[in-house]
Amino acid sequence: MGVSSQTLEITVISGENVHVKEESYVVVRAESLKSCTTKAAKNTDIIINNNHCSSLISWNEKLLLEIPMHARSITFEVQCKNSRASSARPVGVARIAISDILLGGSNGFDGDSNGHNVLSYRLRDWDGRRNGVIHFSVRRMTAAPPVENTVKELVEDQKKTKESGEEVVLGVPVWWNYPNIII
Repeated sequence: MGVSSQTLEITVISGENVHVKEESYVVVRAESLKSCTTKAAKNTDIIINNNHCSSLISWNEKLLLEIPMHARSITFEVQCKNSRASSARPVGVARIAISDILLGGSNGFDGDSNGHNVLSYRLRDWDGRRNGVIHFSVRRMTAAPPVENTVKELVEDQKKTKESGEEVVLGVPVWWNYPNIII
């Protein structure tokens, strides 16, 4: 049996040239209903040359994202709260293949001395137009214990509980609607 998910430490560093006037935040998810969200940050204008103005949103926030084994991509979505409405407005999205994130360099997952792999990806708005760049780093957390060990631990806990006189039910999930089996 294998592991059902893995965990990545994602540090959302900043957004560059993201066109937004309100405070914005980043929602990160991996093809799952579970998501991680940064705190809101304000857009800051930085003048590089007399002719060129650049903007920077700095989040510098670490998030622990659980990646299900079926996931093929991670989505970074920059959103801002609409001042007139209570809902959030999407500003830019980057959907990145997990293989690109985990395989960072040509020799596999290579980052700095702490194992962080720093990446930058273009953000697109919902019409497909460019809307800045998001900078983030990724570090793979230690692997979860194999499912076999977890089941063994559950059985041992059940034996201990049974010896103490308490009653516990141990359930095993079954895929009951498998499409290829005809009875």
